[in-house]
Amino acid sequence: MFAHAATQPNAVGQQVSVHDPVMIKQGDTWYLFSTGPGIPFYSSKNMRDWQPEGQVFAQPPAWARTVAPSFDGHIWAPDVHFHNGRYYLYYSVSGFGKNTSGIAVTVNKTLDPRSPDYRWEDQGLVLQSVPLRDNWNAIDPNIIEDDKGSAWLAFGSFWSGIKLVKLNEQRTALAQPQEWHAIASRTTVPAAAGVAAGSDDIEAPFIFRKGDYYYLFASFGYCCRKGDSTYHVVVGRSNSVSGPYLDKNGVDMMKGGGTTLIAGTKGWRGLGHNGTYTFDGKDYLVMHAYETADDFLQKLKVMEIRWDSAGWPAVDAADLDRYRSSIIAPK
Repeated sequence: MFAHAATQPNAVGQQVSVHDPVMIKQGDTWYLFSTGPGIPFYSSKNMRDWQPEGQVFAQPPAWARTVAPSFDGHIWAPDVHFHNGRYYLYYSVSGFGKNTSGIAVTVNKTLDPRSPDYRWEDQGLVLQSVPLRDNWNAIDPNIIEDDKGSAWLAFGSFWSGIKLVKLNEQRTALAQPQEWHAIASRTTVPAAAGVAAGSDDIEAPFIFRKGDYYYLFASFGYCCRKGDSTYHVVVGRSNSVSGPYLDKNGVDMMKGGGTTLIAGTKGWRGLGHNGTYTFDGKDYLVMHAYETADDFLQKLKVMEIRWDSAGWPAVDAADLDRYRSSIIAPK
């Protein structure tokens, strides 16, 4: 969710320190976006050595403090999506621990900042949450396209859990008439709408379509607490984008279900806010984790996903130590 993006762009060999990473490939280049001032982003030719490319926004959107009066300049939890020749970058602004929040989108023809066509064009707010009015939090956007080609926005953090809402054909606003679904919650009886977040510690949805299923990944627990972080990744699946999403034991994620995919280890804490992707025929889990030996600094982790005979994803915790991404100095 919230963290400073502690990058060192001129230090060769420093590990990439990001929060809430998302990734996409354009041509022969991967691009990585993360939480931070202006949305920091990076490029790589091998998904391991990353070059800082600056920030998406030179200045925060003008409307940000109208939506979130305590907004401090850090833009949260982007998601990047390609459709019809354009790249859509969804992002959120908020105040920590509050649902004074908004999700917006900016678009570009290319992700290559060296291209003459490179220009982000902000489309403004897609969705806003207001304390006492809404018992949900408009942060942590993720876009999924269903089998009919329609786009859906999954989002949410604490309050009453994870929501799903249909977008219009342009993917820049809600569809009309609106279509909403509640798809995951850790509490079976959510508290009434209020200023406080409550105890529903679930956030960062990411829906990944594979075969006959939509897989809903989410982060349970608490991030941003160094060694006390309890963040971990869970998963459920559904034959329909709108759910119900069931875990391995058949428990609905709206009733607290969720099969743990990966949790903290002695060397790594606070694992979560993942993205799930297929690159060059392989599936990957991309997330951040806090390294115990480095004062719990958040670092990029990329893990190959394997699928069991029943179609459930699995990752190897040993990959947390095998994968060491680095920042390379700009030429």
